[in-house]
Amino acid sequence: MTVTSVVAISLPAPLVAVDFTLPATDGTPFAFRERTADNTLTLLFFGYTSCPDICPVHMANLAAVLRRLPPQVAGGVGVVMVTVDPERDTPERLRDWLDNFDRSFVGLTGTTDEVNAVMQSLRLPPAVLDPPGEDGSYLVGHAAQVLVVTADGLLRAMYPSGTRQVDWAHDLPLLVRADWGPQ
Repeated sequence: MTVTSVVAISLPAPLVAVDFTLPATDGTPFAFRERTADNTLTLLFFGYTSCPDICPVHMANLAAVLRRLPPQVAGGVGVVMVTVDPERDTPERLRDWLDNFDRSFVGLTGTTDEVNAVMQSLRLPPAVLDPPGEDGSYLVGHAAQVLVVTADGLLRAMYPSGTRQVDWAHDLPLLVRADWGPQ
């Protein structure tokens, strides 16, 4: 089913069943499908804590909107961020960074190869590290969309970079209440 009247890019058919396991910031294995099955929706994002723009904007917008939504809507939405910069994003750093936005946001780590394999399974391009500057700092090129995964583990929609809070606030209640129907 395609959900109409939303800003999200609804996929005409579910893309894939999302299922992977990566370490959470507390060091325990996080089996994505199993651990997100209680969410009506899980918003999955691949980013990094040193990102100068897209990543903090996505997380700040999602946190702000979820705080304003009714509990019956916000309570059905989980947010999972997988770091694409495991060299700098230690579990502690990722947890601290996410806690600045919302303590319920889940942070996952893994090796670059593990994370790129997950992104490839979702038909996303791999993360690419830019050459480091003189001070050793570098940027990471990565997919900037937020993926919408439903409770059945299917990737149903995505949001591009630049999605505004008003659009999240409009869409999330509709997506939480959507009847995705049998597949």
